[in-house]
Amino acid sequence: MRTPDLESLRLLVLVADLGSLGRAAERLRISQPSASRRLSTLERGLGLVLVDRTRRGSRLTLAGQVVAGHARQVLDELDRLLAGAEKLRTRREAELRVAASLTIAEYLLPAWISELRRRRPELYIGLQVTNSEHVPELVESAEADIGFIEGPRLARVMATRQVAEDRLVVVVDPGHPWARRREPLSARELSRTPLVLRESGSGTRQTLDRALYLAGCDRARPLVELGSTAAVRGAVIAGTGPSVLSELAVRGDLAEGRLVAVEVAGVDLTRELRAVWPTGRRLVGPAAELVAVARRPPHAASDPSRP
Repeated sequence: MRTPDLESLRLLVLVADLGSLGRAAERLRISQPSASRRLSTLERGLGLVLVDRTRRGSRLTLAGQVVAGHARQVLDELDRLLAGAEKLRTRREAELRVAASLTIAEYLLPAWISELRRRRPELYIGLQVTNSEHVPELVESAEADIGFIEGPRLARVMATRQVAEDRLVVVVDPGHPWARRREPLSARELSRTPLVLRESGSGTRQTLDRALYLAGCDRARPLVELGSTAAVRGAVIAGTGPSVLSELAVRGDLAEGRLVAVEVAGVDLTRELRAVWPTGRRLVGPAAELVAVARRPPHAASDPSRP
């Protein structure tokens, strides 16, 4: 016994409803000989005679009536499956769940989301903010459709794409001795000085530790560990000690004199900002659109003349 295909079941149900193989074939937009062959294949596969073919039309046998009843239930369930899948697809296309590291969430994502919402005003966007270490977990567990991280290291294998570049800067308050330095700091001086730092697992902390390691130095020494960029900025402005922060986060403070940038020699503090999603999953829909917005230059993202 072979499992019948759905179109053959649909043909059998139409023969039962219309009382004619020819009209059933016409409804399915196939030729009558093709319909006859399909019905014969169904009968051979089930080992049953399903239709009596006469000059006055086609009539289902008793076995055909029973099989047609079952076929009708199968087709009804299939219709429900397809309708349910369509609802899920429509709902998925109307919402986007994003996980992002703190710096990206605070200083870049608002503009990206605004641009995407301008194109798709019906789109609901939910954002979870955490450190770079935890973003991949949220994406892999399907709690988020797309993630954005700033750290150089991924704890698990994931598909990634660079969306932007950032630079870390050493900052102090104007009263700090480093604010009056004429010579750049060395990598060793930076690594030996206790700093106001983000928590372990943050992208900023990962980038700094990796840069010092590549420069042949020990990891950064924490004076204070804080859970947000805003808290670190506030502590440095208050004179707690020096720190290393994203240029995105301190640009205004540097321009207005609340903080002073200190040059460092021999340490590369640039970093890639990346989108992440599970390996093997194709990036489609609103998630793919958000990544495309993030990858465009800032002036292009706000240019209404561009598609």
